Amino acid sequence: MFETFWSSIVALVLSVVVMLLGWVLSKRALSDREKESPFECGFDPIKSARLPFSLRFFLLAIIFLIFDVEIVLLFPVLVSVSSSFSTSLVVGSFIFLIILIVGLFHEWNEGSLDWAQ
Repeated sequence: MFETFWSSIVALVLSVVVMLLGWVLSKRALSDREKESPFECGFDPIKSARLPFSLRFFLLAIIFLIFDVEIVLLFPVLVSVSSSFSTSLVVGSFIFLIILIVGLFHEWNEGSLDWAQ
C-alpha cells in the first residue's frame, strides 16, 4: 500500500512537470515572429496565404473519397463470391451498386464532376 502511494505521487509530480514544461515552451513558440510568417522558398510572400479555396474542387475530392470507399467495400464481396456463390450476397451487392450509380448520375447532372470550367 505504501508503494502505490509513492508511485502515485511520482506519477502526479511527473505529470505536472511535463504539463508546465509544455506550457512554457508553447509560450516561447508563440512569440516567434519568423515561425508565424508564411514561407515561400526564402522569398517574401507575393500574395496572401489566405486565398479562397475552390469549393468545386473540394466537392470533387469528397466524391473521389466516397467512390474509393465503395471499392474497399466491394472487394470482400468479390472475394467471397469467388469462393462460394450466395444469391443474397449478389443481390445485396447489386443493390449497393445501383445506389452508387444513381448517386453518380445525380452528381453528374448536378455538375459536381465538372470542376474545371
